[in-house]
Amino acid sequence: MTPEGSLIAIAVVCAATVLIAGYGLRFSRTTSDFYVASRTVKPWWNASSIGGEYLSAASFLGVAGLIVLSGQDALWFPIGYTAGYLMLLLFVAAPLRRSGAYTLPDFAQIRFNSRAVRSSMSVLVVLVGWMYIIPQLHGAALTFRVATGLPGWSGALLVSLVVCLTVLAGGMRSITFVQAFQYWLKLCALAIPTFMILETLGASSSLETVLQDGFGPESVSDDMGLLGTISLIIALLFGTLGLPHVLVRFYTNPDGPSARRTTVIVLALVSFFYLFPVTLGTLGRGLLPGLSPDDADATVLLLPSAVFSGPVASVLSAIVMGGAFAAFLSTSSGLVVSLAGVLSQGLFKGTVNGFRAGTVIAVAVPTFLALLAETAGLAGAVGAVFAFTASTIAPVLLLGIWWRGLTSVGAISGMVTGAVTCLVPLGLSVVELGWDSEIVSVLSQPAVWSVPAAFAAAVLGSLVGKSRRPSSDAVDAVMRRLHVPEEFGSRN
Repeated sequence: MTPEGSLIAIAVVCAATVLIAGYGLRFSRTTSDFYVASRTVKPWWNASSIGGEYLSAASFLGVAGLIVLSGQDALWFPIGYTAGYLMLLLFVAAPLRRSGAYTLPDFAQIRFNSRAVRSSMSVLVVLVGWMYIIPQLHGAALTFRVATGLPGWSGALLVSLVVCLTVLAGGMRSITFVQAFQYWLKLCALAIPTFMILETLGASSSLETVLQDGFGPESVSDDMGLLGTISLIIALLFGTLGLPHVLVRFYTNPDGPSARRTTVIVLALVSFFYLFPVTLGTLGRGLLPGLSPDDADATVLLLPSAVFSGPVASVLSAIVMGGAFAAFLSTSSGLVVSLAGVLSQGLFKGTVNGFRAGTVIAVAVPTFLALLAETAGLAGAVGAVFAFTASTIAPVLLLGIWWRGLTSVGAISGMVTGAVTCLVPLGLSVVELGWDSEIVSVLSQPAVWSVPAAFAAAVLGSLVGKSRRPSSDAVDAVMRRLHVPEEFGSRN
């Protein structure tokens, strides 16, 4: 991998991203364009965009790195990431679109008619967004350092600058075009080297040996244990329901049925994508046996040079590099759009200029924090974000859609309980207290108790706070709005 080739690949991806965003600016005129692309995005286009923003650094680099380190235990990550969309399809996609909201705080306002719930949801959305952007910037720093030899912080700043420019250009309308392009770029960036490596190893009759070395019984890790595995599955399944940058894309569909069709297509696109990082991770266990834990996330970047030499290795490495930067850009831009909408409504009266001011804040804060914080494992860091969203946003969203008895008191109780029972163990797991490694491992996977605790608190808070429940007619009107198909009711 030559630094020059890597820099060229990065420059091409960044230039293409800015140009496509500029094209989207031609169609961005109204507030609705900036927030939800005027709710006119068709299912195939929207599914490609969702795939572009959902398949983050954790998917492009982190899954392969975890497989190198943990073997088959790491397969729960792609399985959970994909299965979470089945939960979206069954329980959230269509009702959320029918709500007519622009953002998750908008949904909270419509469902509970409570400023306190709206404010609490706004804080959570901003916190989740910043927690999720930081791993993307760390991934950019790692990739930039490994591929070019330049300081990692320059890669993080480059991603922040490009993301800020693209979102400022046209909001959701521009980002829709950008993310759809980036999904297919990321897919090709993994598929091309995967097929070439498999063909080369197969032709040399060494493929079977590499696979045995990579995923043989003797190399399988059981470090997570049953409790950790169950907790991870819960976090990934419910965490998808609380990701603001994913949920906001369902507001861009024309109606509920198109939101469901979008989700079905996303399931297919995401499932197909994960075949490649899983394969590359397996190959990495056999071809890169001496890779340290700190560099495991670079597996996908290093594999072409481990199999090929000369121009072929350089070209494949450049392709992978371009795909990696597309991953950082697409997910970060989706997060920034969702945050800009919330910040604009909360601080700048929801105007287009307010959206742009919110964009600058949404980029600046996590960039500053990412430059201060140490780089952690990408998939593990994102897994912690999933645990947090599963414990805070997901219970309120699910109960708010499907249980008319949920009150504002219950919603706030659930969010606070989930946040405390998730963040406190996560914080204790990273502080050097000299505890046994098994205890630290359990604390690092809190979803197994934090998610049930959040649901229980929401239900109990609703039952105790019946006196603050909205009128029955008001709740009935909201529930009809969420669940009655558009052909039988008014369209939003």
